[in-house]
Amino acid sequence: MDKLNQLFCEMINYYRNDPKRIAHFTKVHSFARLIGELEQLKEEELFILETAAFVHDIGIKVAEEKYGSCEGKLQEKEGPAVAEEMLKRLGFSEAVIERVSYLVGHHHTYGKIEGADYQILVEADFLVNLYEDGVEEKVIRQAYDKIFKTESGRKICLEMFGIEEA
Repeated sequence: MDKLNQLFCEMINYYRNDPKRIAHFTKVHSFARLIGELEQLKEEELFILETAAFVHDIGIKVAEEKYGSCEGKLQEKEGPAVAEEMLKRLGFSEAVIERVSYLVGHHHTYGKIEGADYQILVEADFLVNLYEDGVEEKVIRQAYDKIFKTESGRKICLEMFGIEEA
């Protein structure tokens, strides 16, 4: 079994009996992979992106246990250590673990996005969260204007939510 499928199975086990969280990271991974491929990321960068998409919210469980909240900044605080432990156990390289840990620790920080993998992870997470949260068109448009930078992510957002380019 390749590393990404092994990680996918490990994350399903991690979120055992929590289909909502399993479905969430599965959808984020699907959009991240699609956007990454459409944006023609290099193989290694796409691998990092896909890995990060699977584990991006891994800090939720620890945050809920420690603080009774899964607020984004708490996920960023608690997630990297959990992701690092899992990825090390599964034999991911140090370089991949380091970048994925950074992405997990910043995926709710939008002010200074550095790298296509980071941008695409944020866009994929936004696509899923906008849908799952059932937000109104005004909020979708604000996210589109402020968050979406890749050509592919912008196109998917417009089509997915049926909004017109301003």
